Amino acid sequence: MPLIALLPGDGIGPEVIAEAVRVLDAAGCALDFQQAAVGGAAYRESGHPLPETTLDLARRADAILFGAVGDPACDTLERRLRPEQAILGLRRELALFANLRPAKLFAELADASALRPEVAAEIDLVIVRELNGDVYFGEKGMRTTPAGRRQGYDVMAYDEDEVARIARVGFETAMARGRTLCSVDKANVLETSQLWRDVVTEIASEYPQVALSHMYVDNAAMQLVRNPGQFDVIVTGNLFGDILSDQASMCAGSIGMLPSASLDSAGKGLYEPIHGSAPDIAGQGKANPLATILSAAMMLRYSLGRAEEADRIEAAVAAALAGGARTPDLGGTLSTSQMGDAVIEALA
Repeated sequence: MPLIALLPGDGIGPEVIAEAVRVLDAAGCALDFQQAAVGGAAYRESGHPLPETTLDLARRADAILFGAVGDPACDTLERRLRPEQAILGLRRELALFANLRPAKLFAELADASALRPEVAAEIDLVIVRELNGDVYFGEKGMRTTPAGRRQGYDVMAYDEDEVARIARVGFETAMARGRTLCSVDKANVLETSQLWRDVVTEIASEYPQVALSHMYVDNAAMQLVRNPGQFDVIVTGNLFGDILSDQASMCAGSIGMLPSASLDSAGKGLYEPIHGSAPDIAGQGKANPLATILSAAMMLRYSLGRAEEADRIEAAVAAALAGGARTPDLGGTLSTSQMGDAVIEALA
């Protein structure tokens, strides 16, 4: 029986994870769930956001289902102890370098998108985001200038092997979809992006079936709003991917709807909704669990090889929405658990 590490984390994390587990159980998925603390919750328990016991469970597990981290009470801690370091640490320690973030508009949610319905209806894309490099993991710190002023710095860096590795994931993802890939960078300003563009272009020769294009990140942000239907697969770096995927989520209706998978080279993955811990609504039953439920479906498909069960859960989410089920972020009144109930009812 596959071992699944449950890392609920902070804020609404425990609420949405609980609903995903209920749906997996209702779908008849035989899984061994083991839970551990992470983020601010772990810091309060053990003094560190990613305790060794949690990391050990994550290493042993066949896959990881992750909630969210982030706690305003921890904002004044030194950076290495803040909740967000837990997810960065897991990505680094488990070599989870490839983040897949699908964005597709459910037809029933066209009115929830910030875009005109006819524009939003065209959204069906995957953002492939590199996770182990860029400013998130580069040298950083605070220093004093010769004039005696404080200066913060974060180094953006990629080497060619890191770029080639994520580029191949982008091309492989495109091969399984519409065979078009857009590489997003800022090569007109950044040397890091120039290397990125050069290497992606080199890797393209291995995939002659895929049509490759390049786009500056500022233009990509504009095009996601203007004409999102032009995109099939986007491959980009850590910082740009973080920003563009959140933008894509609102084009698709709500950040509460988008799942993600963070994969290593062997297919082991960490699965999480792209939203944060939302401490302002934690414990109130207002959180939308669908992104986490859809993340669980991605876990079945990518790490456990259970595509049929994944299809059933995704179809149940669509059916629940078609039946009018809505949490507050989607303009409805259902609680977190009631939305879970609606998906489970659709499964039946």
